[in-house]
Amino acid sequence: MDKFIDKLVDTRWFMKIVALILALLLFQSVYDPIKNVSNVNVPGEQDTEVLSDVPVKTYYDTENLIVTGVPDTVELTIKGPKNVLQPAKVQRNFEVYVDLSDAEIGTERVPIKIRDISDKLDVTIDPAYVNVSIQEKVTKEYKVDVEFDQSLVEDGYISEAPEAEPKKVKITGAKDVIERITYVKAAVNIKDPIKETVRREAQVLVLDKNMNKLDVFIEQETVDVIIPVKSLSKVVPIKIVEKGSPPENISVESISLDVTEAKIYGSQEVLDKTENVRVEVDLSQVNGNTEITLPVIISDEIKEVNPTTVKTTIKTSEKNSETSKNNEEADEHKMFSNLPIHLTGLASEYEASLQTPANGANLTVTGKRDKIAELQASDFNVFLDLANLSEGDHEVKISVKGPTDIDWKLATETAKISITQKEV
Repeated sequence: MDKFIDKLVDTRWFMKIVALILALLLFQSVYDPIKNVSNVNVPGEQDTEVLSDVPVKTYYDTENLIVTGVPDTVELTIKGPKNVLQPAKVQRNFEVYVDLSDAEIGTERVPIKIRDISDKLDVTIDPAYVNVSIQEKVTKEYKVDVEFDQSLVEDGYISEAPEAEPKKVKITGAKDVIERITYVKAAVNIKDPIKETVRREAQVLVLDKNMNKLDVFIEQETVDVIIPVKSLSKVVPIKIVEKGSPPENISVESISLDVTEAKIYGSQEVLDKTENVRVEVDLSQVNGNTEITLPVIISDEIKEVNPTTVKTTIKTSEKNSETSKNNEEADEHKMFSNLPIHLTGLASEYEASLQTPANGANLTVTGKRDKIAELQASDFNVFLDLANLSEGDHEVKISVKGPTDIDWKLATETAKISITQKEV
């Protein structure tokens, strides 16, 4: 058997058959009809996608230039093989940009470009070109003006000039925009009535002359605003009003107040027409020397008075029979309110203004009944002697000239005046 196999191997036909079989096996191992068909470079399935709100990056000299006109976003239409398009759509590894690195000041029409996207995709950018303005970057400092609705300030109150903190802000923008700045305001949004100082935070607005908002960068976009509000007030004399008559055996010698002036609060109209407030003394209840506390009486239009009460001292004496029979010779008291105070002796190069008492002098006169009954305010000259006084504020003794047969007493012995140099 072994000899037969050796003889068969040595034949030419046997070797050819073996070679053929080996060739067929080798071909079978290399050739895969399914695999080879898939490796053929046949274009895949095509698709189209539209991507909206794709951000645009701008490259330029941000230290010295301002660029306007580049849109924040664009729309992309992308076409190409689906297996390439879908990853680009989801991952968005590409960048849409405008390159102004070498741009000069002025206006240019430039393309919007895209990079880092497969070259197998066809991309259309909308818009494809934009007109951009390249300008010098300018920074300036501006004062902030505060605005609020002044009609909200309640009657009887007044607002002083509002202030912003900080008072000034730095604003950066294109040179031509900065030159158009007309107003830099902080508007305070207040809806309720105002009767006390307001402290709020307010946004800074930069506007042109037509009140249009300008596209600029504000270093501090909000400021703290203070609106000082205070009551309207005025100092007026307190007038003594006598009511009723004292008992027959009692004579009232004098009535005095520990405070002769009061501060009242109200609207400007009410303050202008109010000359005094009053205390009412009921003489029918007086039986001797008395010290009582009485309320300061105001009109309904006045919002507040300070002080609200005053200490009133009433001095009396008992009438004797001799006096009762000679009523005409008994002493009487009479009060004159708001007598004008005249200024005399002032050097010609000065002028003076009376500070207090603002509404004139209050004078209580004492004398025989028949004399007192005839007296009028015009019988008294109340004045300040300003001779030898120079510029500045002074407290001056009030002088009175009147009839010689009566006595008088001022509610306030001195007055405050201010002396200033006359304008040339």
